[in-house]
Amino acid sequence: MIQVKNLTITHRKDLRVILQDFSMVLNQGDKAALIGEEGDGKSTLLKLLYQEDLVEDYVEYQGEIIRNHAKIGYLAQELSLEEKKKSIYEFFAEQENFFYHSPKEIARLEKQFFLLDGMFYSNQKMGQLSGGERVKVQLARILIDQPDVLFLDEPSNDIDLETLKWLEHFICNNSLPILFISHDEVLLEHTANKIIHLEQIQRKTKPRWTVVSTGYREYMENRTKGMLHQEKVARNERMAYKKQQEKFLQIQQKVAYQQASISRQDPYGAQLLKKKMHTIKAQEKRMEKQYQELTQIPETEDAIFIRFGEQAVIPHGKRVLEFYREALYAKERILAKEVRLTVIGPERIGIIGKNGIGKTTLLREIWKECKDRKDIRVFYMPQNYEELLDEKQTPVEFLAESGKKEEIGRVRTYLGSMKYTADEMSHPVRELSGGQKAKLLLLKMSMAGSDVLLLDEPTRNFSPLSNPVIRKLLQNFRGTILSVSHDRKYIQEVCTVVYQLTESGLKRCTELEGEV
Repeated sequence: MIQVKNLTITHRKDLRVILQDFSMVLNQGDKAALIGEEGDGKSTLLKLLYQEDLVEDYVEYQGEIIRNHAKIGYLAQELSLEEKKKSIYEFFAEQENFFYHSPKEIARLEKQFFLLDGMFYSNQKMGQLSGGERVKVQLARILIDQPDVLFLDEPSNDIDLETLKWLEHFICNNSLPILFISHDEVLLEHTANKIIHLEQIQRKTKPRWTVVSTGYREYMENRTKGMLHQEKVARNERMAYKKQQEKFLQIQQKVAYQQASISRQDPYGAQLLKKKMHTIKAQEKRMEKQYQELTQIPETEDAIFIRFGEQAVIPHGKRVLEFYREALYAKERILAKEVRLTVIGPERIGIIGKNGIGKTTLLREIWKECKDRKDIRVFYMPQNYEELLDEKQTPVEFLAESGKKEEIGRVRTYLGSMKYTADEMSHPVRELSGGQKAKLLLLKMSMAGSDVLLLDEPTRNFSPLSNPVIRKLLQNFRGTILSVSHDRKYIQEVCTVVYQLTESGLKRCTELEGEV
């Protein structure tokens, strides 16, 4: 239904080739997951396949995109500033098909998305919705238009566990072709039947892509096995070649010595040695060609590398926080009542709950209460990165606050460990992907030396390759973590205690696996 032939995408600013000679077909029934590291061009490719003018300001492309007049429903990763200012009703009113549906059909759709009755007619601003509510409303508006194909850029971001399960069911049971980006490993394992993997190898100078019709877990397992086997074969071949070369060099040196020491009175012997050396030179050329034909050691795009919190230690039993609010509010609306939380170090607490219940509000209130304390060093990673980032700054300027040469050099080394290229270090923050922005905050967290971390959806923008690294990092953190997350692997592997925020306060989850 959607066909791509020999597509090459080049970044206008630094002329870096993001994708080269890429071809693929999206057929009926395909649930194609687009995966890759942060900044490797996943969202750019999705936007380009949907509508060229979305990316024409920063990339140029060559190749053929055949849409076959298909109506594409596109879910953007973020709402525009203008869309955030619109009411929910205004947002839906822009979709002409909205008025062809009866109130009963609209109510059924609201229920399908676990939204309040009458919400699609609400005057509430889109920007006032929780992240998960915004995703649901966008998806609902897309479906009202009855598209032929769905392009979804991070649909699993910011939606609660209940809606995540709904989304999995929706993707698996929908007959439409779906091309989607997600960093949620569980969602990928449960839904994808085709994998499109974008990579940047050789220090992000060479793009590579893979398209296979298989599930995510099977792809990752086969990829790992294949690379391990290829590496073993390649190393064995090189070992055998090295031995062969050593033997060849011994023969070459022996003949060279004989040539140098042979008497001029033995022209016949000198002629034989000359022929022998000619044969050796021919053998040398054959060996050079043989080396070029050896199995290549597989090159992979490595996950990010970072350490932090090695000095952070919260003593066992230390009362880190005693928090209480009679109510949590969004404007004048009460979200939750009687919210109590006691944090004892060094717990790693996860908070789950339905979208709109006030998890982000709760974390922000805790931050306000803790940020000026002298007995702990607190770092807050908000869901909305722009709360901490100046989008006009470069990554180096954001991290190297003093501007001193020594600090700039250290920051560039840190950014390199997070797979930033030299050009990306000089780009303004506004040009970075969500994952690259998340890396900046992770580095800021590392450099701050904090012993208490307040994290709002910490893994939401990291790739499936980087997320295991992040989970391991936080799992080994010896301070205290208080996090909001819908990432099931993160909750299971990192969190030692999980609470669910409800309208009547925080409830401790005694059966973690069942909750997620």
